[in-house]
Amino acid sequence: VIYEDEALLVVNKPAGMAVHGGSGVSLGVIEQIRLELPQQKFLELAHRLDRETSGVLLLAKKRAALVALHELMRPDSEASSNATRMNKRYLVLVAGEWKNKVQHVKLALQKDVTEDGERRVHVEEGGMAAHTIFRLRQGYGDYTVLEAVLKTGRTHQIRVHLAHLGFPILGDDKYGDFELNRQLMKQGLKRMFLHAWQLTLPHPVTGEILNLEAPLPAELEKYLNKIN
Repeated sequence: VIYEDEALLVVNKPAGMAVHGGSGVSLGVIEQIRLELPQQKFLELAHRLDRETSGVLLLAKKRAALVALHELMRPDSEASSNATRMNKRYLVLVAGEWKNKVQHVKLALQKDVTEDGERRVHVEEGGMAAHTIFRLRQGYGDYTVLEAVLKTGRTHQIRVHLAHLGFPILGDDKYGDFELNRQLMKQGLKRMFLHAWQLTLPHPVTGEILNLEAPLPAELEKYLNKIN
């Protein structure tokens, strides 16, 4: 638990755990926490993280808080247009030497579902508008650490934007470089290097600015030290 009060519960989700059950997953984060907190009558996910993404995950303990949080997340809403809108930041390690200090990526995304129920997303003109800001953090030769700021919240947005630009996320088993991923497994990187490290937002009830952070997981920190 990163933060908790009467309206919010914020947790640091580990990689490999789905946020909710379904598609062969009996228990996700939300079901697990409901079992742990049977006295909590209302508890809902305010947003989602991919199963293999770790980091800050926001849950609402009151319906009013959930409604306010969803309003903050709508890019066209009055609440999200002011200076205190919700700000999601991720850390990601990609293949390739990224050059630009700051790069705005605005590529529309189209979501499809395969015959076996798998969600796949690709860049397609006329799809849903998607905007990510990437900031260069540190280069490691053939790899680069970036900070990604989501301006929209489309499914697999960071992963697809980076893969389309030719900078796949290390360990991404859906949009990444599969041969490289096999080599990385032997070197000790056994998961996708994508971590939701910071979430800044006005409290949905009090309006107080919350700065919520989840440190880089030990296995990702260890891999960075190894390639440094």
